[in-house]
Amino acid sequence: MQIRIPRRWTAAAAATVVLLAGAGTWTAVASDHGPATRRQDRVLEMPGARIDTSFFTAGPDGVRRPAVLLGHGFGGSKEDVRAQAEQLARDGYAVLTWSARGFGASTGRIGLNDPDHEVKDVSRLIDWLAGRPEVRLDGDGDPRVGISGVSYGGAVALSAAGYDRRVDAIAPQITYWNLADALFPDGVYKKLWAGIFFTTGTAASSDQPRDRAPVENEQPPGRAPGQDEARAADAQARKPGAPARGGAPAAASDAPTVACGRFQDVLCAMYERVGVAGKPDAAARALLAERSPSAVGDRIKVPTLVVQGQTDSLFPLPHADAIAKAVRANGAPVAVDWIAGGHDGGDRETARVQARIGAWFDRYLKGDTGADTGPAFRVSRTGGVDTTDGQARLRGATGAGYPGLRAGLRTVPLAGGPQTFRNPPGATPPAISAVPGVGGGLSQLSSLGVGLSLDFPGQHARFESPPLTEPLRVTGSPTVRVTVASDTGEAVLFAKVYDVGPDGRRQVLPAQLVTPVRVEGAKEGKVVELTLPAVDHEVEAGHRLRLVLAATDLGYASPATPASYTVGVTGALSVPTAPAVRTEAAGLPWWVWGMPAAGVLIAAALLLTARRRTTAPPPDPALAGVPLTISGLTKRYARSADRYAVRDLSFRVEKGQVLGLLGPNGAGKTTTLRMLMGLITPDDGEIRVFGHAIRPGAPVLSRVGAFVEGAGFLPHLSGRENLELYWRATGRPADDAHLDEALEIAGLGDALARAVRTYSQGMRQRLAIAQAMLGLPDLLILDEPTNGLDPPQIREMRDVMIRYAAGGRTVIVSSHLLSEVEQSCTHLVVMDRGRLVQAGPVAEITGSGDTLLVTTAGEVPGPLIDKLGAMPGVASVEPADGGLLVRLDGATASGLIAELVRLDVPLTGVGPHRRLEDAFLTLIGGGSA
Repeated sequence: MQIRIPRRWTAAAAATVVLLAGAGTWTAVASDHGPATRRQDRVLEMPGARIDTSFFTAGPDGVRRPAVLLGHGFGGSKEDVRAQAEQLARDGYAVLTWSARGFGASTGRIGLNDPDHEVKDVSRLIDWLAGRPEVRLDGDGDPRVGISGVSYGGAVALSAAGYDRRVDAIAPQITYWNLADALFPDGVYKKLWAGIFFTTGTAASSDQPRDRAPVENEQPPGRAPGQDEARAADAQARKPGAPARGGAPAAASDAPTVACGRFQDVLCAMYERVGVAGKPDAAARALLAERSPSAVGDRIKVPTLVVQGQTDSLFPLPHADAIAKAVRANGAPVAVDWIAGGHDGGDRETARVQARIGAWFDRYLKGDTGADTGPAFRVSRTGGVDTTDGQARLRGATGAGYPGLRAGLRTVPLAGGPQTFRNPPGATPPAISAVPGVGGGLSQLSSLGVGLSLDFPGQHARFESPPLTEPLRVTGSPTVRVTVASDTGEAVLFAKVYDVGPDGRRQVLPAQLVTPVRVEGAKEGKVVELTLPAVDHEVEAGHRLRLVLAATDLGYASPATPASYTVGVTGALSVPTAPAVRTEAAGLPWWVWGMPAAGVLIAAALLLTARRRTTAPPPDPALAGVPLTISGLTKRYARSADRYAVRDLSFRVEKGQVLGLLGPNGAGKTTTLRMLMGLITPDDGEIRVFGHAIRPGAPVLSRVGAFVEGAGFLPHLSGRENLELYWRATGRPADDAHLDEALEIAGLGDALARAVRTYSQGMRQRLAIAQAMLGLPDLLILDEPTNGLDPPQIREMRDVMIRYAAGGRTVIVSSHLLSEVEQSCTHLVVMDRGRLVQAGPVAEITGSGDTLLVTTAGEVPGPLIDKLGAMPGVASVEPADGGLLVRLDGATASGLIAELVRLDVPLTGVGPHRRLEDAFLTLIGGGSA
């Protein structure tokens, strides 16, 4: 049974929706993906607000189609969902977008999806759709309509489905079930996210309502009588002192005030009250709860696709779990999709998610029973790196039913007795987990072991499992029972579970999530069951799980009064594994089926045409003594006009240098080396070796020795025979080979007389290096030369490269062993995603040991730089490209990060300039944020 709208609501909605600006403004937009989209912009008059809307259709006139309402996120406007609206219109829907009260060009006060305002606005929009000739009707005044929205817009979709029986399907994305639980989890104030909410709404909108034509008396069909009474009642409700929801007086005017900006006064007062107290009161929780979808959870009885983010400290996965359970209990179809990204950053998987929403509406609005709405449950998991573009590959794991957050429980024992720690005065310094607005940068800092998930000594307890004997996939919320005692009788704790590497030092906090808990009545000790953050994370065999209970966290308000806490675990960690959720098998790479076909086509092309040889430009005498110059080098991926393996790369290598070519997988290093060897042709730019431009078969390549992507040997011949055969193939005199020197470098001993097929991988590697050094070339290129070598051989290889360059020759080496590169190379070229990040001497790039590079999202003002320089323990602060160079004199990196966040520095990365590994990871981390 569906819930019907109260008669007074229907009357008021029908009476108050009037059209401004005449018939609106129609715009037709052409598209390469379907019929042209028509857009009509209108401003609709609502009680206390004017709502800016856009209406999208496509295809032939005179056809009625289902309607879709698209809501935007908090702080956004209707323009944020325009692209999705146009696509849905091309797919056969009539789509209406709008800017919510207080956002975009809409007027009115922000009520955080107040049922009396924002939610009623949605019903009035449905009234308007019911009067459109383009919209399919299920009955008089009842259009066939679905609603989707992100975050704030997702919550209003849920609430509208609970308040208005005419809603037929919904698809909320990364949204909340109970806003009180989101901002006051377990009675702890989530101060940073709450501050972002309220400062965003307090700032005046930069958009201004458009010029308006005189109001026309257009009314939607199904208009109910009593509009004057309803309008009078709404006006009465907005008078000064009239009671509003939450028991506080309503605002006297819809105009923004200095204190509250665009918020309703009752919300502004609540925020200020909670902010001063540092914890929510019952009235604050009640106010937010009644403006949440959970208030009408038993009324949401429509097909619901729930899309929630895994990297989301604002609305974490338990909100999606609560939505799914409520809708399923009401008997409606429900599907849950955990995407990779969220409010803390990451991949929102926009294309896939929007396609799934389209299929969901096809099934439940168009009635297409053949539409593939996807599995009941899907979670995105990282599945390695795409070798075609170097990007992380996401693979879906699916289940026939939604497992919830506690399926497939396994117990993991935890060691460690009761531990005592302190809540410091003023809760300072706070531990750090997720930081809104800096989440992406902090996630990259975790790979450096600096500035991420900081737990200060003396402010936390920790308990560890033994090393896992097999991999463990955590899918859901682990739980654990602990005993908590506090000398004040109250404790606020922040619980988190780390994935700790075999060395016990490197730790990762999955999704940067932490669970706050307020414990009362703990004077004599109290047993509490903690529900830890819901995640999907695989812990490798040999790793440990580490439970940490901290007294502070930067994102939350902790008691300012110092206190002593004693915590002990009373049982094992209970871990959900969701065994019925299976990762999808990876599809066959294209080359498995594509290469045979491509081979046939290439063979045919070679039979019909001759390969055109390009004429190389003349040598440059000014560069005759320069081993290598690369200028503007660019190489696109096959069949792509805008995806690059190497892009606008330029650097120069001089005689006597040992150059390290560094970069993560997918940076373009091997592609660059292959172009240098003439194995592939660049799309743009130029490579010159000793002044000669490189082309396939260029004579100057005889001065280059290379080991790139392994060497091919005849397995039935011995190592010596392979080298001799290779040199004879060059046509050069045998005496020029310097074979004995190369064999000495290889260090193969008696194995040189054995067939290569008996060689180990390390032996083949040494033989390939010896082959590259035959003839003692002026430019030696080595790609991962130390793979397969044992430590003494690696050291010998290092000495060989240094001696080789000391004789006036040049070596270019690409390697992932950064410690070896630091010891053997004189200069570095650092690449990331095909671009040059930095080039120069090793000492210049690594910097001094007490200097940190702080990368920022924008320029840091001079007064703020002076303030940082005056901090205790900081010797100096200087501007640098992309941020600041901070030289420490007693301060710690963790303390610096906390102070930077406190001072609102737009932090994106922090890294020590100490070792090459740190400098390299800092450069790559800063460049990829």
